[in-house]
Amino acid sequence: MMTSANPTSPNHTNMMTGDGARVSIVGVDPSTSLVPPPASAESAPSLLGRRRPTTEKAPLLSQRRLFNSLSGLANGLNGSSPESSGGYTEFGSSIASLTPPSSTPRTLGTFSGVFCPVALSMFSALLFLRVGFIVGNAGLYFTLIQFAIAYTILLFTVLSICAISTNGAVEGGGAYFMISRTLGPEFGGAIGALFIFANIVSSALYIVGCVEGIVDNFGVGGSLTGSGGGLPTDRTSRFLYCSLINLLNLVVCLVGSSLFAKTSVAVLTVVGVSVLSVIASFFQDEFPVDLPEGNTLARHNNITHAWFTGFNGTTFSENLSPESYGKDYTTESGDTVNFAIVFGVLFSGVTGIMAGANMSGELVNPGKSIPKGTISAVGFTFFVYVLLSFLAAATCSNFLLQNDYIFMMGINLWQPFVTIGILTATFSASLSNLIGASRVLEAVAKDDIFGPVLRFLNSGTTRGGNPIASVLMCFVIVELFLLIGSLNIIAQLNSVLFLLSYFAMNLACLGLDLASAPNFRPAFKYFSAKTAFVGMVGTLAMMFVINAIYASLSIIACLVLVIMLHLLSTSRSASNWGSISQALIFHQVRKYLLLLDSRKDHVKFWRPQMLLLVANPRSACPLIDFVNDLKKSGLYVLGHVYSGEFDEMEVDPATEDYSSWLSLVDHLKVKAFIELTVARTFREGMHHLVRISGLGAMRPNTIVLGFHDDTLPVDFFSSGEAPIPYRTDKFPPATFPMRRDEGQRLREEEYVEVVRDIIKMNKNVVLCRNMALLDKAKVARKKHLFVDVWPINFFSGDANSLMDTSSLFLLQLACILNMTPLWKSLTLRVFLLCTSTTTSAEAASREAELRRMLQILRIKARTVVIPWDSVLGKQLPSGVGAAGEPHPDLFDSAPQWPLKTIRPDYIKAVNDMIKEQAANTAVSFLFLPEIPMDKSEYRLYFHHLTSLSEDVGPMVYVHGVSTVTSTTI
Repeated sequence: MMTSANPTSPNHTNMMTGDGARVSIVGVDPSTSLVPPPASAESAPSLLGRRRPTTEKAPLLSQRRLFNSLSGLANGLNGSSPESSGGYTEFGSSIASLTPPSSTPRTLGTFSGVFCPVALSMFSALLFLRVGFIVGNAGLYFTLIQFAIAYTILLFTVLSICAISTNGAVEGGGAYFMISRTLGPEFGGAIGALFIFANIVSSALYIVGCVEGIVDNFGVGGSLTGSGGGLPTDRTSRFLYCSLINLLNLVVCLVGSSLFAKTSVAVLTVVGVSVLSVIASFFQDEFPVDLPEGNTLARHNNITHAWFTGFNGTTFSENLSPESYGKDYTTESGDTVNFAIVFGVLFSGVTGIMAGANMSGELVNPGKSIPKGTISAVGFTFFVYVLLSFLAAATCSNFLLQNDYIFMMGINLWQPFVTIGILTATFSASLSNLIGASRVLEAVAKDDIFGPVLRFLNSGTTRGGNPIASVLMCFVIVELFLLIGSLNIIAQLNSVLFLLSYFAMNLACLGLDLASAPNFRPAFKYFSAKTAFVGMVGTLAMMFVINAIYASLSIIACLVLVIMLHLLSTSRSASNWGSISQALIFHQVRKYLLLLDSRKDHVKFWRPQMLLLVANPRSACPLIDFVNDLKKSGLYVLGHVYSGEFDEMEVDPATEDYSSWLSLVDHLKVKAFIELTVARTFREGMHHLVRISGLGAMRPNTIVLGFHDDTLPVDFFSSGEAPIPYRTDKFPPATFPMRRDEGQRLREEEYVEVVRDIIKMNKNVVLCRNMALLDKAKVARKKHLFVDVWPINFFSGDANSLMDTSSLFLLQLACILNMTPLWKSLTLRVFLLCTSTTTSAEAASREAELRRMLQILRIKARTVVIPWDSVLGKQLPSGVGAAGEPHPDLFDSAPQWPLKTIRPDYIKAVNDMIKEQAANTAVSFLFLPEIPMDKSEYRLYFHHLTSLSEDVGPMVYVHGVSTVTSTTI
């Protein structure tokens, strides 16, 4: 085979096949859009033959709006309901149906959109306000250990974020989007709600921190204004300052992401300059540093200053491992600090790794920007924190670090540098959290998970994709939190909420990796199930280290939201997201099915595996419901055969109707699988279903059929006489249409052949009749009802066949039914027949034997002895033997009488006997006799079965072929 490149097209290749034919192959460049541009009239004919290059660097899936309901609309405000879009579009269908937006709101790159927000969020107030607190109390050794633990957890979480974000198109919503599309709408919605709350509280916290910095430096008696004047510091004034900063955040958010990008870059530049000034200040000679006025503990001991020693070996050695933790002078009682408190402060300051992911809807290439920007920001902040920790330990006395948390201002070459750094870091962090909260809130509202509660936010998106309504709502909620004034108590809860979202992110990545789904192949490869597991366990542990009460309450709140969303959410788009739970279930089921070995089956663990062949579910609702009670946690399959020539069918009816059958299972609330097939005849289709239903060792061992009689079918979906639980308008008449052509019905001989084939395939057979008369509501309501068992083959007259395989199977099924909650209150009755020639002692002995057998089988039942001389006399007018059995000269040694010798009046007498006992019977179980070998007797056999069960009420014929009972432990 030869190939030649086309010089005019870098993706066009000519290939010469072996027979000399030339084939053209066009390669698809990753930067080429597969969605054709809007065609004009003159360009329409050549539309499919053209390719439109693009300069976007995003992955192929990222270039199109595959998640329209989450990314806002590109043209103006949108008031449409999210139900109008499925929320997810398959790649193949997107090529034909989607058109490129006229404008895109994606304007942020890796540095401005991810690196800067993450770095600023991880610096926040910790950089200038808490490094001395951590080093002074924990010592340099434990400080490095704590940073290593914290950043290890963060790094593993970042790896999970990178893996998920590079596995497909990431739209607006950041962490919520990735979690919800992986773990499903319930868990994603719950985490999304808590994540919104965490970002809002963080924004309020950082605003208060910013105001504290303003007041401490520019207020009355501030470090920069002295005692000569300054801004008012009363509570009302502080709230006013907070509101003004919150309003400034609102203005930046309303202007849009471009201004935020410029703002974040500028703020990071200012913070960087402040950090450089602090680093330069460490290279000074020794001098005293005044302790803050608020440190009443030190001033109570007449200590007003501590020493900055410069680089000193003694100071460094002292700070490596302090003798004891100090006291927190910011608390009223001066509480002693411990490891958990120090670590909680440290970790609460670095929980900003989601800041970049929250901007996913406005990143030009989120799949590329989120991994690169987040990892680089985490590495950068770690380096800065470690560097400052070393410098502080080597130059500042331990007393200074423990008693002046803002020591960086006291040692700085020019104190306003630190002031500017504190103000800009806290302001940028509050702005980043407000934007993150609004973007997540927009995504949750577009998904319609919370229904009408947030639906009004969908109409508040600008032409550029800025979620105005979500921003305003978050602004209002932040303002409400600012009314509290001090949010120090909520700070730990805020950290716990962020950690909970990190836990969910690691859980999502772990689930995807364990599920081994072929479509989970992220471009980012530096992760594994182990890293996700370590991150998940680490975040969970740190939640309880920081505050066990808040951690417990957050987890409980998350679980409550999950349950509420599962029960109440009506989002239609969420059904198309795909849930990791389904992939994990498949993975585990496949693994355990391979471990389930049919060769190791034991009778004591036997359970019925039911295959119910349904002609029309519209008229078989009570039967489907009844068999569901009969399965006892076993396999339950609903099977249906479409009769006809497959070549003559326009579509495959089994494929077309499959979803309707699944809806039927949901409507009837039965735990069943669906198996549909197409065959020329019902008998052939039955063979298909019996042989192929199930998987591995989970295969049907019992086949259930409805009875073949002339009873008119009842439409249980629409009939006014049908029980209320079955009525529904979900299935129009065209779905499961009632049979109209009598030619579609089986002949009596064919029905018996089907039963014979099932027994020949070594399957138990259950034939159910008159189930349309079964009213489960009446069974639950009425007392003193019975489940009758007749373990007697009436076609042989042998009343002593209690140990027959079919008789034991009959008792087993009746016992299983009596074990279910609805049928548990009914009394199980087992009938024993005797004749007048049977002596009292013999009758008592046979009844005692029956009771002993029931006791051995642990079946709680009432035994009923009935004389049947008059009934048996219809068949054996010559009399019966001394033991109550027919004379041996009346029939051969075969287990049953020849069918032709069975008299109709005998069958009628047996039927009357059963009906006489069935006045208060909910359902009767009867022995299904052997099918005759002679096919010419099939019709007679069927007629005897019909007469035997005529007008008995709901009843079940049972024939067993295998042992189903056990007396061993």
